[in-house]
Amino acid sequence: MLKPLSVKAIRISAELAIGTRVVVADKIIVRDLSKIFEGRKTSTAALDHVNLDLKDSEFLCIVGPSGCGKTTFLRIIAGLEEPTEGTLTVHRSGARDRPLNAMVFQEQSLFPWLTVVDNVAFGLEMRGIGRRERYARAQPYIEMVGLTRFRDYYPHQLSGGMKQRVSLARAFANDPEILLMDEPFAALDAQNKIILQEELLHIWETHRKTVIFITHAIDEALTLGDRVVVMSAAPGRVMEVINVGFERPRHVAELHVRPEFGELLLGIWRMLEGEVRKARQSDAA
Repeated sequence: MLKPLSVKAIRISAELAIGTRVVVADKIIVRDLSKIFEGRKTSTAALDHVNLDLKDSEFLCIVGPSGCGKTTFLRIIAGLEEPTEGTLTVHRSGARDRPLNAMVFQEQSLFPWLTVVDNVAFGLEMRGIGRRERYARAQPYIEMVGLTRFRDYYPHQLSGGMKQRVSLARAFANDPEILLMDEPFAALDAQNKIILQEELLHIWETHRKTVIFITHAIDEALTLGDRVVVMSAAPGRVMEVINVGFERPRHVAELHVRPEFGELLLGIWRMLEGEVRKARQSDAA
């Protein structure tokens, strides 16, 4: 088991400007990142020396067994958890008044007392942007996710899929440099999941945010990602990084019936199968 270091891990935000254009080689650089959760009597290693480079505007998906540290890794990137060991370097390339990152969670996290438009514009309001401007900025994203006629509805008037559309629109409207997504479509039925995957791909093609997307579904990772990181059972390590060569733009239903899609899915499952069984045995012990 990993031993905690007395030296704190380093988190760096940097930028490289050439003329008036900001150039970023790698958006996120992770080196030997480890995380141990200390209990009263025992400690639990969640991540074990994770190394990863993420390019600017890349859509990266992470798959792995339950409990392998995927969400912990995302929370460290977001600054919500401190690593026990290793370094995390994040290169900021935009204006300082833009948020560095935004998270979309599996559970809908809308404010029940706010309408759709006010939920979408909430981050802009927190940044001090006036009502007229923030509504103007929010409207294109509401249109992108197909909720124009629901803009004045409250969350209790929406279906689960519609609530997640609002969450997507809110994240993009706030214009973060990095979008962190923790199984945002896991609770949805198959039809709504396909629709939201299509909408996410469309918005991402338009705005090219850097995205880290956590999922248990291999097919979802292959549908969305430029690369897929395959993680081991806990403590999580990077087993393999798979390049996804499917051209963009992508159409979800058409992509799923391609033979090469099935072959790639099977190959990743064969990597994961033993790790999933290992995680199940660990949970049963």
